[in-house]
Amino acid sequence: MPRIVISESMDAPAVAALVRDFDVDYRPGLVDDEAALAAALADADGWIVRNRTQVRGAALAAARRLRVVGRLGVGLDNIDLAACAARGIEVMPATGANAESVAEYVLAMAMILLRGAAYLSTTAVAAGRWPRQMLSQGREVSGKTIGLVGFGSIGRVTARKVAAMGMRVVAYDPVVPDDSPAWAEHGVTPLPLDELLARSDVVSLHLPLTDSTRGLLGEARLARMKAGAILINSARGGIVDEAALARALSSGRLGGAALDVFDREPLAAGSVLAEAPNLILTPHVAGVTLESNERVSGIIAERVASFLGSARG
Repeated sequence: MPRIVISESMDAPAVAALVRDFDVDYRPGLVDDEAALAAALADADGWIVRNRTQVRGAALAAARRLRVVGRLGVGLDNIDLAACAARGIEVMPATGANAESVAEYVLAMAMILLRGAAYLSTTAVAAGRWPRQMLSQGREVSGKTIGLVGFGSIGRVTARKVAAMGMRVVAYDPVVPDDSPAWAEHGVTPLPLDELLARSDVVSLHLPLTDSTRGLLGEARLARMKAGAILINSARGGIVDEAALARALSSGRLGGAALDVFDREPLAAGSVLAEAPNLILTPHVAGVTLESNERVSGIIAERVASFLGSARG
């Protein structure tokens, strides 16, 4: 019977579905125990991970029988794709399964940050203060331009949602040609990156972390953004220079930012981001909701089971 190791959390019904047909070792704590993980992988045919498990190095070497890796999400920067390809290991991401959740996060952050500091008023109002004048300078999303840096499945769902709120949508994606029908289908204007930054009231990132995207938004490109613009990163940490962003927020050059991902996770105490104003920090949860977890887990369980079942048969 093929053996599957699941080293991070997975929706219970999806795990139960795998248990019916496979020898399943489901221990979400394995991600934090290198020795136990290596031991568990020694006879594993399949390995299911989220974003914290590193599918590389000693752990990957320990998985001598490994045939398939299921990724509970879409980012693959925690997986050594070259090493997997060299060994013939299939890598299966849950492409599109959390797109709705991420798109809703982007829309929510855009609305909150354009509105200004209104989301911080609860304590003041409950204490009897009335900061109405201070909080009356917020902006509407309707009529604003949002620039999507990356126009894959998540970018396209985001485009649909924000357009319904009256936003103009422009996008940059180096792998989607300008004559692709996807642009017209979603009512989106393709732009070069620097032009997008200069024109957008909100910039939202939807790119994978690669050698070419690491540090993509550094000091120079952040300076090209429209004064008072909002930056949202729900893609991957490392794409944005965190120190440069903190300076842009502290100087008032940018109007606000929301970061769900960081160069190192968890974000270390005392980070340069800690004192930056108009900044919302969330712990890599943009794509994680009850609904998306069910979809992601179900899709990966089905794909891994199908792969191992067909290989067995």
